[in-house]
Amino acid sequence: MTRRVIEPGATLGVMGGGQLGRMFVHAAQAMGYFTAVLDPDPASPAGRVAHWHIQTDYLDEQGLAQLMQRSAAITTEFENVPAAALVTLAAHRPVAPGAHPVAICQDRAAEKAQFERCGVACAPYSVIETVEQLVGAASLLPGILKTARLGYDGKGQFAVATPDELARAWDELKRSRCVLERRLSLAAEASLILARSANGDIVHFPLQRNVHRGGILAVTEVPARVDPALEQHAIDASSALAESMDYVGVLCVEFFVLDDDSLVANEMAPRPHNSGHYTIDACDISQFELQIRALTGLPLVKPRLHSSAVMLNLLGERWFASGDDVEQPPRWSDVLALDGVHLHLYAKLQPRMGRKMGHLTITAASADAARAVAREAASRLSIDFD
Repeated sequence: MTRRVIEPGATLGVMGGGQLGRMFVHAAQAMGYFTAVLDPDPASPAGRVAHWHIQTDYLDEQGLAQLMQRSAAITTEFENVPAAALVTLAAHRPVAPGAHPVAICQDRAAEKAQFERCGVACAPYSVIETVEQLVGAASLLPGILKTARLGYDGKGQFAVATPDELARAWDELKRSRCVLERRLSLAAEASLILARSANGDIVHFPLQRNVHRGGILAVTEVPARVDPALEQHAIDASSALAESMDYVGVLCVEFFVLDDDSLVANEMAPRPHNSGHYTIDACDISQFELQIRALTGLPLVKPRLHSSAVMLNLLGERWFASGDDVEQPPRWSDVLALDGVHLHLYAKLQPRMGRKMGHLTITAASADAARAVAREAASRLSIDFD
């Protein structure tokens, strides 16, 4: 399928108004597009910088109609936008990604099944909806019990080692539909971000090496320092997944690197990803520009990594580093004095523990140099780097 090109000067709509939407809006405006954001939060980071903020629920008929009237094409900034809203929008405007792949990524069981259909390895798992399935899944222990829907950043999941722990965790999750994954011995975590156009062209960024703490991304490093064959495996697997869903837009596939250097897929995100924020400063084309190009039918060109990079997430804890309840922003001048440091804050009005408030990207001529500066920046901000 080939779409007509939507040239700069048109208005692009985005469902969702968080930091990913904000960075999409900035990139779209830099390319000459107008922007409209639909998000119910009056203080949404994206809504505050867009040309139009439609402040309604994601399923509100009048809000969706207004977004369609204003926009030549529409995208989404987070995977939990109701797929039904995307179906409504797609009946009148180009929407990328579409409702079908978004619905797959919203459901961990459907996502695992998609991995299997594409021959992409993932952790052994079992879907749990009944007591009988709960008992039968005990053979996978020790494992991680996750809600099938709506979990992210470590929410909605429990590490379980025994049948009793599994049963208690399922009760804690209100006996909702869940997926139990066998716990694997990991050597590293990584992610691959690609963009696919409506006519099937695919481009990708380098494989990224990630560190999570408490289920939340803490550090991303590029290059990933892995075997080239493993990186190619990730590229091939991610491309196969995108093609199998007839995906249009930016897709991130997260992987586990096992102790034997094999690779298994963990989950997909149908949007730009936290681990790709470094592309704004370290690449000639960011993940957000690729999102715009895929959405509008502009040519996809392969992005070039011009600098080694380390990205550090800035969570709300940094605003309460003194140990009391008094909010105190970090001293940004301390880290901005370092070479190659780029600060990105998301204009969120209220810091909270675990809330993503911004990120730092450190760029340098070599991976070692980027790591050295990142370590010093982390030290100045009391962030655990190693």
